[in-house]
Amino acid sequence: MRTVAYQIIIFTMKATRITATELARSLSDVLNRVKYQGERFVVERGGEPVAEISGPPRTKAVTLHDLVSRLSDLPPADEDFAGDLARIRAGQGEARNPWPS
Repeated sequence: MRTVAYQIIIFTMKATRITATELARSLSDVLNRVKYQGERFVVERGGEPVAEISGPPRTKAVTLHDLVSRLSDLPPADEDFAGDLARIRAGQGEARNPWPS
């Protein structure tokens, strides 16, 4: 068996603190800064943090070429693989629709 490890690097950016009132007055600007500049905001009410506004997690797209390359790097299935699948399927029984119509 071969183990493949992927390294994930996370860069953290210091959040800008903003009051709920400031956010209400400048929501469009805050959202634009989050979207286009990657800023993060911590929203405070009464000096206490109540929410955080940040963009969605960024993921790197994988091209079809990258996928084929990664799959070709995997070791081939062993000779018992087909038999293992058959035993698993036999033990599961028939699939049923959990949302009957």
